[in-house]
Amino acid sequence: MAERILGKTVATVSLSLALASVTVKSSGCCSIPACRNTFSSCGFHLSSNIMSSSNGAKENSHKAARTSPYPGSKVQRSQVPNEKVGWFVEWQDYNPVEYTAVSVLAGPRWADPQISESNFSPKFNEKDGHVERKSRNGLYEIENGRPRNPAGRTGLVGRGLLGRWGPNHAADPIITRWKRDTSGNKITHPVSGKNILQFVAIKRKDCGEWAIPGIYKGYVDDPRNTDNAWMETEAVNYHDETGEIMDNLTLEAGDDAGKVKWVDISDQLQLYASHSQFIKLVAEKRDAHWSEDSETECRGL
Repeated sequence: MAERILGKTVATVSLSLALASVTVKSSGCCSIPACRNTFSSCGFHLSSNIMSSSNGAKENSHKAARTSPYPGSKVQRSQVPNEKVGWFVEWQDYNPVEYTAVSVLAGPRWADPQISESNFSPKFNEKDGHVERKSRNGLYEIENGRPRNPAGRTGLVGRGLLGRWGPNHAADPIITRWKRDTSGNKITHPVSGKNILQFVAIKRKDCGEWAIPGIYKGYVDDPRNTDNAWMETEAVNYHDETGEIMDNLTLEAGDDAGKVKWVDISDQLQLYASHSQFIKLVAEKRDAHWSEDSETECRGL
């Protein structure tokens, strides 16, 4: 019955956030999250503790949030060495640059006012009206009226391009299917012997890197993060086990995406921000190919 209806109606799923978008058009009877008969384990949530503790940041963590210039600007962050990322490290000479983008200061509906405005009294670490100010990583500290990034120093204060003081929440789908040959058989990787998984990826116009549509339960090391505003996200995987739905999809890049296509999942992908960690989680959950290194396959995250 469902298969007969598939050819009669059209549904559009828009996967879009502030910086990246892709439109998925299907000849299916429903939007992608609702196609539970065709999608295997439709909508399982992925969580990964990718935030380095402010009580001991690792050398290879919290890197994107310290890069310069700040996205969409020529602003250079104050340099923060690895050993001084954590707030527990005393640094009296720390002198971060102040920056909030003009587009945020203009007061769009999705953005908070400045902390200094008398009519603005945000309730941090709790639900504040329609705004969720709780962090998925627990309580964060408030210093001089401003929330403090739980992952550590970034070399920049203010909000940058982010609208909310404190956590800026996002929820994004990772749409996957098995790579198949012309006969419809799953293709296995010649080294790992595991089936190859594909996901819908966009090529960002701003940096030219491949990314998951949108930005990615917890803190994300994102280049837009500041000492006072940061990205947190929850990834949900929608997987087409049979390929019946995905064969009828046409992918169209949104205004902020240069290209969009199906990309093979592996550890060789150069992905934007922390997206590779979420893609790796998907591969592990699906027992799909990730690396040619057997030790890496066994270690996981």
